[in-house]
Amino acid sequence: MALVQIDELDRELITLLSRDARVSNRKVASELGVTEGTVRGRIKRLQQDGLIAFTAITSFNTIDRSRLAFISVQADVQRVREIAREIADMPLINAVMITMGQFNILALCLFDELDYLIELASDRILAIAGVQHIETSIAVKTLKYNARMARITARAIQEDDEEAA
Repeated sequence: MALVQIDELDRELITLLSRDARVSNRKVASELGVTEGTVRGRIKRLQQDGLIAFTAITSFNTIDRSRLAFISVQADVQRVREIAREIADMPLINAVMITMGQFNILALCLFDELDYLIELASDRILAIAGVQHIETSIAVKTLKYNARMARITARAIQEDDEEAA
């Protein structure tokens, strides 16, 4: 896959849109000192290249499962990607990352009942061949969460896998 190049104008455009994605192209063009057509074209290209996407950011208050858990997984090094994909396919797992350190996979999930988390972590994830150990942490208070941080999408994960192959 070819590396997508962005320039300073793209960066400024992304910064403005990350503050308010509903801002008009006319206002963005005025702030950046370019034409409205340039803004439209840049936004279209950034979307097509998978560098930006427009979405509604939901609050934890709008969902039934409002408790957040982190499941750290220690897996056989030779099977990390396979195990990570298997965990990612589980319903209600919201994110899976391959990490470095004592644990090589981190899974995030939202849950409402502790019984569900126990069943997910102990009965399902720990039962996967190649999983050696897990540790589960439950967020008890969120002091800061920046929902405007770069979103990790399925497309980004697939592209990363293709580059690694």
